[in-house]
Amino acid sequence: MSAALFAGLVAGYGIAIPVGAVGTYLVALTARTSLRTGLAAALGVATADGVYALVAVLGGAAIAGAIAPFAGPLRLISAAILIVLAAHGAVRALRSHRAPATRPVSPLAPGRAYVSLLGITLVNPATVVYFTALVVGGRAGEAVPLLDQAVFVLAAFAASASWQAALAGGGALLGRVLTGRRGRLVTALVSSAVITALAVRLVLT
Repeated sequence: MSAALFAGLVAGYGIAIPVGAVGTYLVALTARTSLRTGLAAALGVATADGVYALVAVLGGAAIAGAIAPFAGPLRLISAAILIVLAAHGAVRALRSHRAPATRPVSPLAPGRAYVSLLGITLVNPATVVYFTALVVGGRAGEAVPLLDQAVFVLAAFAASASWQAALAGGGALLGRVLTGRRGRLVTALVSSAVITALAVRLVLT
């Protein structure tokens, strides 16, 4: 269970750390409204990450037995997908570092903020691809206990929620640091490094 907890936390932070358009919007929204609204929006982002983690875990568990003979090649494919995602994130961050875009923020009530950020995050296909590559690649051919699956999903959700809450709770001062050109570049590169490390771990296990 501790391994599932650690894996979920790392996976959750890996997908949550880069401060892109959603993170920028979240911080700006909090700065212009209230901490309550910002935390509701942060929970919306984390909920989407948790949903995709759950989908990946359930899908991975359902096909684990069928893909057991292909566990080795599957790990390589999963690692390749993760590396591509990491590279894409790093390249996009480097490009936007030269031409950062700003997004206008409209005040939202906490309920609308939650729904809006949930919807924005759910339409990001990279999230489900990321979690599926991790879960299926790391568990190929293994029967994963239900408790471990639940722990992984909850840990991924908690990691995402804690990071998004930190962005919201930072307010305008922290927002200017993290959503500036240098802050967005650093957080994106750190996330790419985490994802790459996870890909290497898949190949070595």
